[in-house]
Amino acid sequence: MTETGGPIRVLHVDDEPDFADTVAAVIEREDERLSVATATSAREGLDRLADGQFDCVVSDYDMPEMNGIEFLRAVREEDPELPFILFTGRGSETVASEAISAGVTDYLQKERGLEQYSLLANDIENAVERARAERARERHLEAIETAREGISILDEDGTFRYVNEAYADLYGYAPEEMHGEHWALIYPDDEVDLATEEILPTVAEEGYWHGESTGLRADGSTFPEDHVVSQTASGDLVCTVRDLTDRREREDALQQRGRMLDEAPVGITLSDPSREDNPLVYANEEFEELTGYDAEEVNGRNCRFLQGDDTDPEAVAEMRSAIADGERVTVELRNYRKDGTEFWNRITIAPLGDSAGEVANFVGFQEDVTERKRHERQLEQQNERLERLASTVSHDLRNPLDVARGNLRLARSECDSDALDDVERAHERMAALIDDLLTVARGGDPIEDGEPIALGGLVAECWRGVSTGEATLDIEVDRTVEADRSRLRQLVENLLRNAVEHGGDDVTVTVGDLEDGWYVEDDGPGIPAAHRDTVFDADFSTGVTGTGFGLRIVEQVATEHGWTVRATESEAGGARFEIRGVTDEE
Repeated sequence: MTETGGPIRVLHVDDEPDFADTVAAVIEREDERLSVATATSAREGLDRLADGQFDCVVSDYDMPEMNGIEFLRAVREEDPELPFILFTGRGSETVASEAISAGVTDYLQKERGLEQYSLLANDIENAVERARAERARERHLEAIETAREGISILDEDGTFRYVNEAYADLYGYAPEEMHGEHWALIYPDDEVDLATEEILPTVAEEGYWHGESTGLRADGSTFPEDHVVSQTASGDLVCTVRDLTDRREREDALQQRGRMLDEAPVGITLSDPSREDNPLVYANEEFEELTGYDAEEVNGRNCRFLQGDDTDPEAVAEMRSAIADGERVTVELRNYRKDGTEFWNRITIAPLGDSAGEVANFVGFQEDVTERKRHERQLEQQNERLERLASTVSHDLRNPLDVARGNLRLARSECDSDALDDVERAHERMAALIDDLLTVARGGDPIEDGEPIALGGLVAECWRGVSTGEATLDIEVDRTVEADRSRLRQLVENLLRNAVEHGGDDVTVTVGDLEDGWYVEDDGPGIPAAHRDTVFDADFSTGVTGTGFGLRIVEQVATEHGWTVRATESEAGGARFEIRGVTDEE
């Protein structure tokens, strides 16, 4: 069908061919929009309708085989809305009544003179325009009814003439419940006042208003809405409403994320790979504090401005390669602040994808690790010194000690003196010092491959290897741990030896389970609270015979296994050492 105002195709059916041709010629002159095709029977007319598109049918009534009413009924079976004008010279009230019942659009009597053709052309035009307008209205209503936005129409009194399903759903009503109700039904009192005093006067003056308001649902809850009100020429109001709840929540979430980024305790940047050289587009306050640059100074620049002559090119190349591949990367770079001072920067860069899965930004996390690097270097230097010391101890001290021990055996064969016992004890102490010093110097590396060890059995073995005197051992531990047997034996022996040496001749030593580890405690005098934080220092010792390295070795072995050790007080007031962070071997 042709839209309103376009050409009009007419099918004229009449069993008198000359009259049909005359009608076609005259009404085409009356209205240049009209284009008329003819048929001499209803059967031919149905065939023409089946083959082509027509905007209107004009038919005679009195025709052989099938009269105009029968033809009308046949047309209505195929197209209930096609305009159909019965144009006959043998009509009657009965024929008119039948035609109306069959769904005729108009009924026109044939008359003498040319005026009848003008009337016919006018009837055709009016019928077609009405049909087109109705179809357009139906399409518009269908579009409105299926629209995702809520749409309503209010009359001049503010009552609902129409609401679509989406509009009614927004407020928790069925459409029929809202018909005839006043718009104040769906707004809180303060919004009613706002609409009355500001929105409606604006619409009356300007014909349009757009803003945000608060809707009231049937259950009493409210929601933010985007609201458009416009006025038609007839004075009706057309309202379009969208629920802003999800958008508000997204905005709030974005604002919250923004605050989190701004206030994060690490430097955070965003770069835009869609722009040349992947420049920064965001830098938070911590980045400004870390580098000395304001965000305005760095936005639009690639982050390489933090690099300098001593920045490791291999780490930079690794970072650039990951960025080019859209992958996550972590590197540590020597960077430089705005004032030129150097700092070590631990940088983690990760891609952020958009809804299509493409990389939209790269986020960078920047952390000052200068102090850690300095500490690591100090540890490296300390380990180097310890390694040199271990070599010295192993060679330069053991060899003379072995010579001294040999000479002591010769001296004992030549004379019997109590002084030689003191010399032997001195040799033993020197040997213990050398062994403990080597243990400390050469330990400290994390344990890579452990084995399942029943802790209770190992404790019993270690107790037999320690000089225990009158001391007693109470084993209450029932735990299997994954550990290096040799290193764990050193830890246990040193704890047992420490308990016996400092707990007294008749001390009782207990080894028991903790939820995440185990403990060794005694009922001796214990460790003063002031010394508990320093007992693991290499030079700490309260005994005459101790080397000062025993508890240092305990802490070192625990650390190698990823455990922690703490000195505290037992229930009996003695010393208690708790080893925690231990994973059971299943």
